[in-house]
Amino acid sequence: MNNNYAMEGIVHAHDGERHGDDWGIVWERRFGFNQIVHFPLQGAAPEQVLAYRFPEERLEQLLAPMQALADATVREDAGSRHFLGCDVSPCVFEMYWRLRGMEDALLDIAAAPDLARAMFRRCADFAIRLAEAACAGFDLDWLWTGDDVASQQALIFSPATWRALIKPELARVFAVGKRYGLPIAYHCCGALRPIIPDLIEIGMDVLNPVQSACPGMDPLSLKREFGRQIAFMGGVDTQYLLPRGSEIEVRRATARLIEGMTADGGGYILAASHSIPPETPEANIFALYAEAGVTREEIFDRAAALRARRRQAANGGAA
Repeated sequence: MNNNYAMEGIVHAHDGERHGDDWGIVWERRFGFNQIVHFPLQGAAPEQVLAYRFPEERLEQLLAPMQALADATVREDAGSRHFLGCDVSPCVFEMYWRLRGMEDALLDIAAAPDLARAMFRRCADFAIRLAEAACAGFDLDWLWTGDDVASQQALIFSPATWRALIKPELARVFAVGKRYGLPIAYHCCGALRPIIPDLIEIGMDVLNPVQSACPGMDPLSLKREFGRQIAFMGGVDTQYLLPRGSEIEVRRATARLIEGMTADGGGYILAASHSIPPETPEANIFALYAEAGVTREEIFDRAAALRARRRQAANGGAA
């Protein structure tokens, strides 16, 4: 849902193909992933930035894909297990830089903090409206949030700046899920360890994606320090291990993660540290799942069942 559908939900067959979204952002497939090629507020004057209108009239359409998922969980056999969540990310800073462009967004923080603060609040306001509608309209199991604020070496700005400008707005988004009794999952790539205690303080329950190659982000170290307070999702490296490692390396690393991250009985969701890149050998993907006890045959069976349900839905529910 929200803007991440435009980034990850629309799949182009070829690099160079484009689409626009409800925010006025234009995306283009490059190297297998959708990348932003037009920022609607880039270079705009402060008064133009403040006059920007978020797509509030599109809330119903943005949430429409949730209905199909909710209906599917009802139709399934009683013995099936489902976990239904709604993604309302990006929530604050990342939403703003997608509109403004990274350079202008960072300059606003440094040179026009009142403008940045006002727009961060508006970004959070929109995420809150979407979250309220999702929590009220569907029987959710968690609320998924996110706000990339880190590079592969450190935070994009100082922890003090994050705490002053972004943390209060993110806390308001988290509070929506808490009011509905839901766990809060939070996505941020990169080296964000300095603010993990802050995220726990404002209500984060699950941290994703645990980009293990970044400084301070070793999953087992994070587990030792924070494992009694939060769960972790991710940690299987997508930069070297999955695309370039051997099957044996994948299995060994996955086994180490499972053993270390569940040593106290739980608190871990096995997953890659980001979307698995398209150049990853299939054998390595199957090796990851095999170490978790999911066979190649089971994967194909599940995929076939998903395709059958999609065909059925496309035919209006007829078998």
